Amino acid sequence: MTDLVLSTFIAFFVTIDPIGLGPMFAGLTAGMDPRHRRRTAVKGVVIGTGLLFGFAFIGELLLTSLGIGVGAFRIAGGILLLLVAVEMVFARESGLRTATEDEKQEAKNRADISVFPLAIPLIAGPGAMTSVVLLMGRAEGDLAMQAIVLAVLSGVLLSTLVVLLFAAEVSRFLGVTGINVINRVLGILLTALACQFVIDGISESGLLR
Repeated sequence: MTDLVLSTFIAFFVTIDPIGLGPMFAGLTAGMDPRHRRRTAVKGVVIGTGLLFGFAFIGELLLTSLGIGVGAFRIAGGILLLLVAVEMVFARESGLRTATEDEKQEAKNRADISVFPLAIPLIAGPGAMTSVVLLMGRAEGDLAMQAIVLAVLSGVLLSTLVVLLFAAEVSRFLGVTGINVINRVLGILLTALACQFVIDGISESGLLR
């Protein structure tokens, strides 16, 4: 049970990345009055939460309807998370975990950034969506384990909201170096988790028989 909580927390905390999201949100909302900034943060987290919970409940059904096996998705998802982990370890940005430069420029011209790029792709991005489907699939048939996955996801999303509400303070406290150190440590842990997803997928597909 502890292993499930820890691996779930790492997967969600890394792919949603509340700590790294704070400085980005502060930059995107520069010039907004505090009330508008708070409303944007709450709206973005609510929309992102709805998307991730939606994927948690219908993600596997969607895969089945497309003829994609769970084993294949675990392999693909593990590879995707491995790419995210490499980004974190080397402090790079490619759009897997953060908005691209073009998306950031487009967001600066928007009056409301809560849907794009905040909810999508910063909160409910490819990595987070993949993680929730993989982790719910791993807990398939066990309601208690699925409840734990959703509870951990809720906790990470709540921490994301707190960071967004205090984005400027968090950015000043940690600084760029502090944020990169945290991300690198979590990236190493995510690398191991991503490899485990690939191994699980290969095992489930029967390729090792």
